[in-house]
Amino acid sequence: MPHLALYTFGVLKSPLADPAPLTREFHDSSEAVYRKIGQHPGYLARAVPADGGRGTHFDLDWGAWGEFAVPTWYGKGRTAETIALAATLSLWTDLRPAFDAIYTGLHREALNRRYDWFERTAHPGHVFWWVSDGVTPTWQDGVSRLEHLHDHGSTPHAFTFHHSFAPDGTPTRLKGIGPKSDQVR
Repeated sequence: MPHLALYTFGVLKSPLADPAPLTREFHDSSEAVYRKIGQHPGYLARAVPADGGRGTHFDLDWGAWGEFAVPTWYGKGRTAETIALAATLSLWTDLRPAFDAIYTGLHREALNRRYDWFERTAHPGHVFWWVSDGVTPTWQDGVSRLEHLHDHGSTPHAFTFHHSFAPDGTPTRLKGIGPKSDQVR
């Protein structure tokens, strides 16, 4: 049975190393959000550094998730002092559990604050695609799917909650998921 891959990417207003209250607040809340999402039904796995996370995103060993990559439009730093991004790569059983995990609880609270922490861009902040059972998506897969989504809109190759597709490529719509329901206010 196929699994749903999710790649998220956002450009922070200030580098992760910035000691400003908002940067600390985002960083401090992230661990609790990841922990809660990891307990959600339908969650399978997420990319975590194989070496315990010592270094920047670009220096870490991500194991089967591949070398860390970012979209071509990311123009901020890549060093410990200048990196200003947040990215996730995860696997889910289906759209409904992913939607429920993302738009409820602690993650919903974080989404409500996203514009405090992240720059507004003309680029999508997340992308979904289906992978075969046993396949681990890579960071580069996520980047190429996000860029494809930006360039071509939702297709079976790369899609959003608004315009989603079943594993066989047919358009699908889950109750409560659509253009209005997936906007956090």
